[in-house]
Amino acid sequence: MEKIRLGLIGLGYIGKIHLKHCQKLKNAKLIAASDLSKKALKIATDAGVKQTFTDYEQLLRNSDVDAVIIALPTHLHTRCAKQAAEAKKHIFLEKPIARNITEAKEIISAARKNNIKLMMGYPLRFNPAFCKVKKRIDDGTLGEIEIANAAYISTGPFMHRAEAHTPLPVPEWWFNKELTGGGVLIDLGSHVINLLRWYFGEIANIKGHFGYRFNLDFEDSATCIAKFGNGTLAVINVGWFSQGYHLKIELHGSVRSFSANHSPSNPISTVIQTLTRGYSKFYEGHLAELQYFVNCLIKDQPPSPSGEDGLKDLEVIEQAYKNQIRLG
Repeated sequence: MEKIRLGLIGLGYIGKIHLKHCQKLKNAKLIAASDLSKKALKIATDAGVKQTFTDYEQLLRNSDVDAVIIALPTHLHTRCAKQAAEAKKHIFLEKPIARNITEAKEIISAARKNNIKLMMGYPLRFNPAFCKVKKRIDDGTLGEIEIANAAYISTGPFMHRAEAHTPLPVPEWWFNKELTGGGVLIDLGSHVINLLRWYFGEIANIKGHFGYRFNLDFEDSATCIAKFGNGTLAVINVGWFSQGYHLKIELHGSVRSFSANHSPSNPISTVIQTLTRGYSKFYEGHLAELQYFVNCLIKDQPPSPSGEDGLKDLEVIEQAYKNQIRLG
């Protein structure tokens, strides 16, 4: 393939980010998009996408599309990804891979059966700050990592309200455990768990304590203690309880400590970055992961993080849900 022809399925919050970044990809072109919202499809049309569909099955039947970016709510992942694999489309799938382990295995099986490349969307692995952490671990300058602290705190489903001057509705699926598969641990925790697994290898054991500040059917905060096979102990804090944004990794090694964080630029800097680059620095990991996916397709190489990575993340999360720590 000299130029990858992409289809984008889902034009919600993250889908619109991918829409913008697709315009910046080398050796790729977004030729089709699908969403139930005609308003969202108009945004795609205005961005230069020639083919738009309200039914993603029509997009999958398009023989011109080589690969798809699936940015749908979690409960729609399994059906869409399996259909994409059967249509012989390579897949970039937003995290989490699915609601549960059974669904994740179905997606992976469909990709293998149809010889389709499947990559999970984990932009933290492509964020320069967190890539620097990986380099410090691998080059040994920190020594052996004894303790890791990871925190990811944000607004969760209430992000739509936090960024607006007037209240905006939150999509109903956000509050249905049957549709999400869980709460903040599967939402934000999947990012952190995947990143730490990239750093330290597999998690041997994990326990979790869960909070219910908003009286939802699932947790809106979680603190987990994870022990990795290499001996590193990690404390993971995730939450939806703040109108701010906090994402930080701290490592304490036998030689020295090291930390990295990811935070939005101030509004003026964001505007300047968007005007000069076409995207803000805050989302550069999202752009980098898509470019990497395209490069893997062109070079016929297996992408990482893979579907198997997404499955392992879910296995860890389900273990944390089962191994609850009860305090007080």
